[in-house]
Amino acid sequence: RRTMACGAILAGGQARRFEGRDKGALIVGGLTIRERQLGVLRAVASRLLLVGAPSDAPLPPGVERVADRTPGCGPLGGLNAALDAAAGDAVVLVAGDMPFLTAGLLRYLLDSLPGVDAVVPRTERGYHPLCAVYGPACQAAVRHRLETGALRVRDLFEDVRVRVVEGSDLARFGEPSHLLANVNTRADLDALESLRNH
Repeated sequence: RRTMACGAILAGGQARRFEGRDKGALIVGGLTIRERQLGVLRAVASRLLLVGAPSDAPLPPGVERVADRTPGCGPLGGLNAALDAAAGDAVVLVAGDMPFLTAGLLRYLLDSLPGVDAVVPRTERGYHPLCAVYGPACQAAVRHRLETGALRVRDLFEDVRVRVVEGSDLARFGEPSHLLANVNTRADLDALESLRNH
């Protein structure tokens, strides 16, 4: 039986390095990052959540808006809101600025969840907690960290049972640095576009 899952895009970042713009609306390869992500998440999740998006932001059809109930707590607050909204299902969490995620990678992470609480990719840059799958058992640990002000998502993995996906397991879905790339600055976007066009 496949794990039931909600796909959750974290859309609440301040994008300070991007003039405060909604990075999900940036165009990469003819589609917005958000359109690309929703297409990928639809292949693996039964519900789609947009977490922390401004209440006046347009909502694509079939997508639920989830308010970030602990604003100012960064991605950990968004993960808490997503787990709450998922109501016992797993959460496939992605940062709203990752254009090149694939359904194959996300499905593999989700299918690796049975027996653990979270599944996360790891490269030479470390964990990628904003492209990961979190089971409902993570919620207590997330809440505890929010209450104590320990807000780094990667530190959550000290408190839960984690399966790490790395090396050849990750590389079969594409070049990991490309798959897991995110857009923080205009230079990042230009670099990703030039990569795409080679």
